[in-house]
Amino acid sequence: MEILRTILTVIYVIDCIALTVVVLMQEGKQQGLGAIAGISDTYWGRNKSRSAEGTLIRATKIMAVLFIVLSVVLNMNF
Repeated sequence: MEILRTILTVIYVIDCIALTVVVLMQEGKQQGLGAIAGISDTYWGRNKSRSAEGTLIRATKIMAVLFIVLSVVLNMNF
């Protein structure tokens, strides 16, 4: 069981570092004056899932879920 705990701990540390990097790579959510003029409703604003920003958001969600699951599993006494 100690081998499994060690492997999960290594995955947990890698996930923590990757999650930090991905969050720091994301752009801010401040729209500024562009939101007033409707600039935020461009092609890339509507199709965020296909852009690099959409990929970063999806990766953040996946890594956050992995972080929570690993936190719970590593906190168990087995």
